Amino acid sequence: MKIEQVYSLVNASTKDILGETDIVAQDLSNIVDIGTSIINGNNVDNYVKSLVDHIGKVIFVNRPYAGSVPSVLMDKWEFGSVLEKISADLPEAVENKSWELSDGVDYSPNVFYKPTVSAKFYNSKVTFEVDMSFTERQVKESFSNAEQLNAFVSMLYNAVERSMTVKIDSLVMSTINNAIAQVINHAIPDVDDGDYSKAESTPQAINLLKMYNDTYSKSLTKITCMTDTDFLKWCCIMLSTFAKRMSRMSTLFNVGSKPRFTSKEDLNIIMLQDFYANMRVNLASDTYNRDDLLLPTDITTIPYWQGSGDDYSGSKVAKINVTIKTDKNATKNIEMGGIMCVMFDRNALGVCNMDRRVTTNYNPKAEFYNNFYKFDCSYFNDLDENFIVFFIQ
Repeated sequence: MKIEQVYSLVNASTKDILGETDIVAQDLSNIVDIGTSIINGNNVDNYVKSLVDHIGKVIFVNRPYAGSVPSVLMDKWEFGSVLEKISADLPEAVENKSWELSDGVDYSPNVFYKPTVSAKFYNSKVTFEVDMSFTERQVKESFSNAEQLNAFVSMLYNAVERSMTVKIDSLVMSTINNAIAQVINHAIPDVDDGDYSKAESTPQAINLLKMYNDTYSKSLTKITCMTDTDFLKWCCIMLSTFAKRMSRMSTLFNVGSKPRFTSKEDLNIIMLQDFYANMRVNLASDTYNRDDLLLPTDITTIPYWQGSGDDYSGSKVAKINVTIKTDKNATKNIEMGGIMCVMFDRNALGVCNMDRRVTTNYNPKAEFYNNFYKFDCSYFNDLDENFIVFFIQ
């Protein structure tokens, strides 16, 4: 299994999240696994370097079709490292011979029809640790009693937990941001100098502002559209429309052009809080029944995609600046603002096989304890599953 050290990335992400720095570029090319079609010969263990990695979990894409950020945490397993995801293509229809009978013709039922099945393997993990030293004898002189000492130590434990939470959350958002960048790279590959304002919408990347202005011969800008009631109503219609479209079997809403559908219970909708608040407030003031808005239900709102920048401005909270790994095993930087909302299937990305643990060492010479708070986890994107990005440029 490939293990990637990410301590420097999560430290930088912490500064992004806390607003200590402006939005900086993040290299996610070795963080989020987009899967391979075959396991290569380099997948050996990280101990004796000669044991072959075993498949630890198999996922079958076998959801019944009846027609017509978010919790992305999945389960963990103890043995094996590889996540294998298997799917079957839709078989083609053929002629029904029951109604084409001819005298003397052999209608043999003994023909073998091989199903078309494909598999993707995910075998990468990221890791970091937070180290903290604790003493007892040396700090007793700074406190009046055991209660004060225990409160001090509890504060240190809490600081470590808060740090771990911020860093783990940043990796979850990196998984989502990597998927956004992958979709943009495939759906709108040809843009001049990162200017997406003239980008034509595709089924996977919807430029809400350009589509609205072109459709209704309007001239709204990125600023004026956020308080324009007609535009916001139209955005609600588009979000509800695409959520319904994704529930029907289609090849249009995923990078791999696979026949997929996303039922209501399998749909994740993540929306930028600024965009959600503008829609709720502006539309509620213009709606007789305020609860009867066309916004899809079960929306998760977030304050930003990558970070707040140093001023929480709208141009920064709606922006990503990441480096991704392309399907040609190269890297590419995607810097894009104006991202308002994403809709995706629960199988399009995930955080799995999380392992948090603490190891401790006592130094008898200097009389202190070292606690090593370790974290390992696997993050993946499956570009064969439905994922739509809505943006305003």
